[in-house]
Amino acid sequence: MELLTTNNVWMMICTALVFFMHLGFALLEIGLTRQKNTINVLFKNIFIITVGLLLYCLIGFNLMYPGEFNGFFGFAGFGLDSPLTADGNLDLAYNEGYTYWTDFLFQGMFAATAATIVSGAVAERIKIGPFMIFVILYVGLVYPIAGSWKWGGGFLDKLGFYDFAGSTLVHSVGGWAALVAVWLLGARIGKFKEGKTAVILGHNIPLATAGVLILWLGWFGFNGGSVLSADPSLTSLTLVTTCLAAAAGGVGAFILSTILYKNYDLTMFLNGILGGLVSITAGADQMNPTDAILIGSIAGGIIVLAVAFIDRLRLDDPVGAIAVHLICGIWGTLAVGIFGNMAGWNQFVSQLTGVGAYATICIVSTFVILFTLKKTVGIRVSEKEELEGLDTHEHGMNAYPDFRMNEH
Repeated sequence: MELLTTNNVWMMICTALVFFMHLGFALLEIGLTRQKNTINVLFKNIFIITVGLLLYCLIGFNLMYPGEFNGFFGFAGFGLDSPLTADGNLDLAYNEGYTYWTDFLFQGMFAATAATIVSGAVAERIKIGPFMIFVILYVGLVYPIAGSWKWGGGFLDKLGFYDFAGSTLVHSVGGWAALVAVWLLGARIGKFKEGKTAVILGHNIPLATAGVLILWLGWFGFNGGSVLSADPSLTSLTLVTTCLAAAAGGVGAFILSTILYKNYDLTMFLNGILGGLVSITAGADQMNPTDAILIGSIAGGIIVLAVAFIDRLRLDDPVGAIAVHLICGIWGTLAVGIFGNMAGWNQFVSQLTGVGAYATICIVSTFVILFTLKKTVGIRVSEKEELEGLDTHEHGMNAYPDFRMNEH
């Protein structure tokens, strides 16, 4: 009972840390976008976490963990139900490490993260109504069904695919959706002019920096909690590899961006840290410190090159979500087959199979949802609304009102 209590307390602390990451995402997104769209970005983030948790309670948890099923789709019923032992008492030792309720809440925090990734990529030009419909369908149905393929004991789990804390199951699931959404939406007005890419500066880089540091802290829960116990050895190793990959990702992006662009770009530094975190997430429990530094360093380089490549494709991603969560998510997933305890050709093929499977479900489902919305209600705001700002037109308020107007 004492061990159960210790494990459960650790899992609840990690749940709180993952919840805290939503503040990090919110600050990062508003910091890297313009002042006139701040309320809009914050509204989307609040909508995602509140509705995401309710959806995960009603249907998502039992879609993701359906028990015995065919490996592709299963559903254990609506709502949450207390697990019981054979004698009819409440099963406190659910999963031998923590309670059923803690498991639901921890996994529920992950569910909302996938849609938050999309929120940043489509910032400053998507209609709030269609975006909310997309979130309901993607978080309520797509994410848990896809998650069941690995974490619910589905066909990818049987094939040996490994994703410790979600480089693919969370980050790439959000990243693939972001890629399709950005393509269907089109770029912001003024982003690409006469064959050249214009830099649209974010309005508050200090807030973006705070957001990244909060996300880094939250990753202690994201990866540390994925041990699913308070095992001192494995938990400590996981936190060490997580931190080293983050540091190496930041330094790698800083060095390469400085060499290529001859300036010290803080936003590249910040996204390099996030790229390192995303890339280590698939195998944080499998790597030694040297492996983690190498994986993170490569991710930092990937960030710099990926941001330039995405711009070249004329895809407008205001916060770099596709580079960070999709491309580094793929890299981190494949790195499990190259480094760590399970490295080998067979494992690499399993990892590649998992990447392909998630690409398929995410691309197809996102396209169907958003293309349908685009052809029916429309997904992009008008030119006037975009130029004047979504805060005024969609929310009727400003994030930073001029209080001097109300002095008399």
